[in-house]
Amino acid sequence: MLRVDIITIFPDFFRGAFDYGIIRRALSSGLVDLNAHDLRRWTLDKHKQVDDRPFGGGDGMVLKPEPIFAAVEELTGECERARYKEGTRVVLLSPQGRVFTQTVASELAASSHIMLICGRYEGVDERVAEFLVTDEISIGDYVLSGGEPAAVVVVDAIIRLLPGALGNETSAVNESFSEGLLDYPHYTRPPDFRGMHVPDILLGGHHAEIARWRHERALEKTKRNRPDLLEKKL
Repeated sequence: MLRVDIITIFPDFFRGAFDYGIIRRALSSGLVDLNAHDLRRWTLDKHKQVDDRPFGGGDGMVLKPEPIFAAVEELTGECERARYKEGTRVVLLSPQGRVFTQTVASELAASSHIMLICGRYEGVDERVAEFLVTDEISIGDYVLSGGEPAAVVVVDAIIRLLPGALGNETSAVNESFSEGLLDYPHYTRPPDFRGMHVPDILLGGHHAEIARWRHERALEKTKRNRPDLLEKKL
């Protein structure tokens, strides 16, 4: 079973977010244990303060290190990345991280315990990134109000890669990015919709020709929409 702990100042953000589709099925079948924790639980002052002004001046507030270190220590048993149990990944979600890709999702899906730390405000005290986390991840080159939406994206991408999460075990292998290309076009009934026809080759039942056609169309779509992916394959 994969254990996922999310550290956030808005645990209610996740209420209902994982109650549908593949994630719900994975939770019900015991493939994953998923919990969102309120960072304020690990504060020591009466105001439950999780942030403070940045040294050196500047706009906004920064998440303090003390409650984050305490949360990780309680949930993993350690507060130093070199001492985590094998299979434990502590992930800081921030715009400064490496970009989240299908490859990164596959790496994380091989873990036994993942902690996702949701950044907020102007960021997180840098000592968290330097001494605590094993990975710093961004879901794209843009800024969100916090790491909560990113956590939902990461969890969804990881869980669908777990053995047994998908009804068809080949689905994850054939999806976009799994082979470094976008997915090929898909069609279903009716074969003729308002004069728009399904390609004849898909109706003929010749599997080798269909596979060749799908690969060619995947290359075309990748070249049109994501040429950067082709550059990486060269």
